[in-house]
Amino acid sequence: MKRNKIIFWISTGILSLMMLFSASQYLLNPQMAAAFTHMGFPSFFRIELAVAKIIGAIVLLIPGLPTKLKDWSFAGFGIVFVSAFIAHLSNGDGVAMVISPIVFLAILIISYRTYHKTMVIA
Repeated sequence: MKRNKIIFWISTGILSLMMLFSASQYLLNPQMAAAFTHMGFPSFFRIELAVAKIIGAIVLLIPGLPTKLKDWSFAGFGIVFVSAFIAHLSNGDGVAMVISPIVFLAILIISYRTYHKTMVIA
């Protein structure tokens, strides 16, 4: 049980930090606004996605919240990563931009699985 909790908190910490960092870049970095335009997304989508990432990261980091709420955050992040992979691939972005969402999807899966293993044991 302790091993699963450690893996959960490390993977969730990495995931949440990445989500909070990317959300801050969406809101503060003009190059990100240009990148969203390059992909054909409207400007409001960048802000909407940033707010959703902040809320999702906070939900995953706060212990004791209902499992269903955390599951929605996991699902939302899964959709974000798959969508980012498709968007970067479709726009002909570099290999690093195409692969990074898949790496974070793997971290998300690890976080999700260890979260549910700790919930079953608890």
